[in-house]
Amino acid sequence: MSARALTDGSSALILLPALPFVSPPAGAYWWLAASTVAYLIYLYALIRAFEQADLSAAYPVLRGTAPLLTAVVTIGLLGEPVRAAQVAGIALIGAAMLLLVVGRHLGRGALGWSLLTGCTIALYTVIDAHGVRAAPATASYIVWLFVAMGVGVTAMFAIVSRGRIIASVGTQWRAGVVAGALSIVTYGAALTAFALGPTAPLAALRETGMVTALLIGVFALGERVTVQRAGAVAAILGGAALILAG
Repeated sequence: MSARALTDGSSALILLPALPFVSPPAGAYWWLAASTVAYLIYLYALIRAFEQADLSAAYPVLRGTAPLLTAVVTIGLLGEPVRAAQVAGIALIGAAMLLLVVGRHLGRGALGWSLLTGCTIALYTVIDAHGVRAAPATASYIVWLFVAMGVGVTAMFAIVSRGRIIASVGTQWRAGVVAGALSIVTYGAALTAFALGPTAPLAALRETGMVTALLIGVFALGERVTVQRAGAVAAILGGAALILAG
């Protein structure tokens, strides 16, 4: 909890000096507000999911459902254009992520929180894709969003922890600053991509980061390379290739 608050709080502090140099996000204020609320629900659900299940069991579920739900909303309900190859790639990535949870114990409560997390990821992804397009400039939406999220997350966790997260600032602030800067780079890049292209394929491509997580698990943590893991990596990469080719 404290690490998450420090990460988002650091992102806000890093970008706060940039506010006077970007235009106000006219036309995107409601998107900003909605995204911040969705993000706060996402973080709460994420923490609850990890409290009740191992990371290796909950993470593939919540990340695997997000691109599939995003595709359903943006393509099926909002009518965004998409090619057949991209739909196949989205489905392949989602299936690969869910393959990683086969055989792992996931209780009813943990499954519920994981699915809620996946739903909120899809929700704030769709909201941000529309918000960054509605803003007068991409940089404007990015800066205002990170500042709003940082303030919201820090306030929420300060209330939930009854101020205990403040005590962790002195010992964890360096890691928080690094994580906050990386968060700006990674999600800032995603928002820039959303401003230029269709939402569903780009949201699915974000999940290719799971390949890096699997490789870290194998080479840094000494986890076994199973047929299931190898198949999931191949499917994720294959899905990414289909999206890019489409």
